[in-house]
Amino acid sequence: MNDLVPFALIVALVCEAFLIAMLLWSILVPARRLWPPQRVSWLSQIMVWPPTLAVFGGAILVALAEWNMLHWPLWLCWGVGLPLILAGNAVVWPAALGIGLDATSGAEAELKTDGFYRWSRNPQYVADMGILIGWAILSASPAALIIATGGVVAFALAPFAEEPWLEEVYGAGYRAYRRRTPRLLGFPR
Repeated sequence: MNDLVPFALIVALVCEAFLIAMLLWSILVPARRLWPPQRVSWLSQIMVWPPTLAVFGGAILVALAEWNMLHWPLWLCWGVGLPLILAGNAVVWPAALGIGLDATSGAEAELKTDGFYRWSRNPQYVADMGILIGWAILSASPAALIIATGGVVAFALAPFAEEPWLEEVYGAGYRAYRRRTPRLLGFPR
């Protein structure tokens, strides 16, 4: 299984580099953005979902292959890592299903401001970051830590690519929501 680690790490890092480049392009050239897509299609789905799933899959594979290679204490691995994974999943799935899979894929839908979206404008990204960090901590794997770092960078950039589009689509409603709700995590004002 250890032969799989370099392959999984490289695939995950290439996918993260692609996602980060796509997000940076969308931030710097919003008129020709790639995320959120101008129009949701099979191509836009392929540009986002396979690389994202490869990042999570790579993190899980290397975590299992390098289990406790860093020899971190069990209280840290199980006491911090596992709760982050569980909390992340408890947030990401209801949040994604709450706005719908099309909207999660970048399609226009109703502006969601309740549920988990009351405490964060981006609860799915926060939850995804928690899951990746949780896997890295739980497994005490150097490669999982590297993948988690790249994934956190990508998920932290995504709101900056989305916000101009959200303001364009939802106008004053989004601006009011943005003023009272933190980008990543906090308490409503």
